[in-house]
Amino acid sequence: MLLKGTARVLTRGNAILRRAGRWLLLMLPLVSAQAGGAAWNNPYPHADSGKNILYSSFSERPKHLDPIRAYSSNEYAFIGQIYEPPLQYHYLKRPYELAPLTAEQIPQPRYYDAAGRELVNADADNVAYSVYEIHIRPGIRYQPHPAFAVDEQGRPRYLALRESDLTNIHKLADFPMQGSRELRAEDYVYQIKRLAHPRLNSPIQGLMNEYIVGLPAYAKTLAEVWKQQTANADGSRFLDLRQYPLEGVEVVDAYTYRIRVKGRYPQLLYWLAMPFFAPMPWEADRFYSQAGMAERNISLDWYPVGTGAYMLTLNDPNLRMVMERNPNFHEQFYPTKGEAGDREKGWLDDAGKRLPFIDRVVYNLEKESIPVWSKFLQGYYDVSGVSSDSFDQAIQFSQQGEAGLTPLMKEKGIELLTNVQASIFYMGFNMLDPVLGGNSERARLLRRAIAIAIDYDEYISIFANGRGMPAQGVIPPGIFGYVDGEAGINPYIYDWKNGRPQRKSIDTAKALLAQAGYPGGRDVRNGKPLLIHLDITGGGPEDKARFDWLRKQLKKINLELVVRNTDYNRFQEKMRKGNAQLFMWGWNADYPDPENFLFLLYGPNGKAKYHGENAANYANPEFDRLFEKMKTMNNGPERLRLIKQMQEIIRRDGPWIWGFHPKQFVLHHSWYFNAKPNLMAHNTLMYRRIDPALREKKRAEWNPPVLWPLGLLFLALLISIAPAVVVYRRKERQAAIERSGGQG
Repeated sequence: MLLKGTARVLTRGNAILRRAGRWLLLMLPLVSAQAGGAAWNNPYPHADSGKNILYSSFSERPKHLDPIRAYSSNEYAFIGQIYEPPLQYHYLKRPYELAPLTAEQIPQPRYYDAAGRELVNADADNVAYSVYEIHIRPGIRYQPHPAFAVDEQGRPRYLALRESDLTNIHKLADFPMQGSRELRAEDYVYQIKRLAHPRLNSPIQGLMNEYIVGLPAYAKTLAEVWKQQTANADGSRFLDLRQYPLEGVEVVDAYTYRIRVKGRYPQLLYWLAMPFFAPMPWEADRFYSQAGMAERNISLDWYPVGTGAYMLTLNDPNLRMVMERNPNFHEQFYPTKGEAGDREKGWLDDAGKRLPFIDRVVYNLEKESIPVWSKFLQGYYDVSGVSSDSFDQAIQFSQQGEAGLTPLMKEKGIELLTNVQASIFYMGFNMLDPVLGGNSERARLLRRAIAIAIDYDEYISIFANGRGMPAQGVIPPGIFGYVDGEAGINPYIYDWKNGRPQRKSIDTAKALLAQAGYPGGRDVRNGKPLLIHLDITGGGPEDKARFDWLRKQLKKINLELVVRNTDYNRFQEKMRKGNAQLFMWGWNADYPDPENFLFLLYGPNGKAKYHGENAANYANPEFDRLFEKMKTMNNGPERLRLIKQMQEIIRRDGPWIWGFHPKQFVLHHSWYFNAKPNLMAHNTLMYRRIDPALREKKRAEWNPPVLWPLGLLFLALLISIAPAVVVYRRKERQAAIERSGGQG
């Protein structure tokens, strides 16, 4: 018995020792990795350590990657690097300046009258149409793609597939062969024709119908053809746009194409820097139109094909998206000129060097801001915004109100870039509403009183962490027509005091309310309190504080705010029909021209009547007359004079509570270079550069191994082993005594 019990104790002790040994063996690779410089918490494969890879994140899948349909910032973050329109924005120069991308130079329009005679002096009243001729550079090639693959006889391999051919195809990379070809002028023409494709519903088709000669008729032609076209035997449908000419767009030769627009439309040059006007090879259109492709998510919305610096090689929107350097990318070089201060900030250190600098970009899905922030601080993301949750940890304001970094950020070598965005968030009055709308003095005074009461300076401080500036009109800073200082304030809402704009007092707002016929917030006609209805959509629990704040603002002048929350479709319907009363809206610049903001209040753009972007349904004949004259002018003193007149009109009429221009805060690490903000360019990624070696060094410093849990673990194992060892030794002694006959 004694020996049996001793064996059990020994077995138990050996088992515990073996378990401790296994733990030690498991921990040895981690210790080795740390000794080799790799951080234990690195979320990326060890094989990628030290490589020229940029790490970023995204919060939701881009809905469209087809450049004729995409129109949001999270989509442009990808397609802007892949597709190349003929023009781009100079990366460094400010004010923003167009530059050639695939074009040899910026096209200069030629003007013609109604009889087809070219005009020397292009007076807008005499211009019937303008002609832009674009010459693209020879030798530019598309990224490798199955749509261009050919067999030994030069015939396309994958443009006549049956669905049965796709049995083992689940993603684009499953096609074994790829090819490429040279960019041609016809690819740009093909893309412009796609604006009118009945299946695509391009968001700018309506606008371009007004300018590109023959586009409305072309859309009707394609719609009729599409309606009559029957599906092929394999279920596919392909509308070959090469077979249908478009009057206003034509191929001149292999590297030249021509666009004809109605009247003068200088803003066309800005559109030529947007993905809507990037090239589309007909082969890609045909490739993705084949039966079975859509069911496999093999489409332009998932796998774009372009000539840009990068190509999308992995699209797994539930995990990550990866872009890699396009091996066929043509010669592009970092600019050699910028603006004052660029050289001192290091933004010209790479002048004249071949682009792009980064080999691969990995975007990880992050639905919450906190993990992004934590990984940024650990060095696993190279760039970060500043969310409300992390604002106090990152940013501190000086006594002068200037934003700066906290000591923690400075210690890490993190840098802050701030920039007022070419955007505006505002609250709009529906000018069709019988109470708040209209052009009567009564309605104007009522709108003015409400605008004074809603203190956007306070809103920016509370809800935007100070990241914004109150809007004095429709045009944001950085856009021609914006006027800074005392000359640029809205005198109906602000006074200029102590060198800054100061919102007029609540007493002033109450006096205006009384003049409007609502003393104490009651209608003098019936004695009833005035209710103001705010129509919104999607307001969740996080928005409750904003709505409570808005109610308090109107309560200051004894008005009651009623928030009417509806689903998105119902809200859109109310806006289309002009049934909302007060609403929240915003606009981000498509291009750096005042026309792109002032058109938001142009009468013929009214949403209810014309389905345009004038959500307030504002209409003022004098404003409209000035807009029509201003929109086709080049920037200069005369155009500025007209803009000032237009700003005065809308400030007086007050169709908006002017809201604020958001301010962008971006943080980046010391190994991230050429980070100058460019709010207009979409292809900025090719200019960025990183230092992978410095990043690895910093990651190792910031993520040291936490060894004390291992020490506790081994201590716990020793403690658990100790009783077994003591019992074993005691039994061993007792057994030895018994064997020796009981002698000590």
